[in-house]
Amino acid sequence: MNLELLDRATKNIRDIINLSILHAPSNNALVVYDAQCGLTSILAEAYRKALPTASFIDFDATDKAEIIKRFDSLKPQDLVVLIQSSSFRLNEFRIRIHLFEKKLKVIEHTHLYRNDENTWDVYVDSLAYDPSWYLTMGPKIKSKLEKTQKLHTKGALAELTVGAIETPKLNIGDYIGMENIGGTFPIGEVFTEAKDFTTMNGSLMIYAYAGNNFTVSIHKPFQIDIREGLIVGWDSSTPREFIDIVEEIKKTERPIIREIGFGLNRAITRERYLKDITAFERIFGMHFSLGEKHSVFKKEGIQTHKARFHVDLFPIVDSVTADGEKIFENEKYLI
Repeated sequence: MNLELLDRATKNIRDIINLSILHAPSNNALVVYDAQCGLTSILAEAYRKALPTASFIDFDATDKAEIIKRFDSLKPQDLVVLIQSSSFRLNEFRIRIHLFEKKLKVIEHTHLYRNDENTWDVYVDSLAYDPSWYLTMGPKIKSKLEKTQKLHTKGALAELTVGAIETPKLNIGDYIGMENIGGTFPIGEVFTEAKDFTTMNGSLMIYAYAGNNFTVSIHKPFQIDIREGLIVGWDSSTPREFIDIVEEIKKTERPIIREIGFGLNRAITRERYLKDITAFERIFGMHFSLGEKHSVFKKEGIQTHKARFHVDLFPIVDSVTADGEKIFENEKYLI
């Protein structure tokens, strides 16, 4: 095991536990892990160091009924950590929902197998929790965006204009006052969407998107054209896989751009990437989503339970202006 990487992971996990989750030593902690990939082993060992009094369960070596029994023995404000090569399944048992219903705190690491060994250091670094960054920049971006009537992105010969946007949501590891404490790590994002999709017009140069296997597909940048929120065309260099995704979406719903995300995780960049789309979505910079599925914001004409597609898109963006004021330029937030 890489001891230097283990030390970094232990430090970052200790900060998550103490500064984000606010786990009290008087509360119990239960760590459920598997040993199917090297990254899960590194994280499990880091949690052993950060939580020396916690109980540990090997998911693959333990009867599922026993795991549920252990969950049910915990009391509110206790902590459960899930370290998953893929995603744990207990028949129809939805683990995180059950844990939140019991008022337990949850730290979840999912689909770790998607990140090959060359990117383990990026994942470990992405777990760094810096309150001075997240708790300052996140609310500043949110405050600016919730007043914005016109958002404009520019980059690589492509420009996109969006009208008024929904009140942004934060994913910055601050759970004070929230009903559910915890979630999936790494964190770092402010996200919103257009109030009226018809106000979204222009084009984007896409360098990465979520492929069919939920991993990041990186390409030479290609242009997509957007009219009234819908993808209406693309240039000749667009990958066949992406065209097939759009055509598949069109069979059941509109190829609409919904989520507008501002990533805050400074450890994840275009150069230092992660293959797992859930983690890569926190990338420092902008991302969008394609498809009608985005349950956070309710929209007339979209039935949340019927929407199927949420395909993350990652564009080249050199600058972003909100009502004429630059808020992002040259890979820096200016707020």
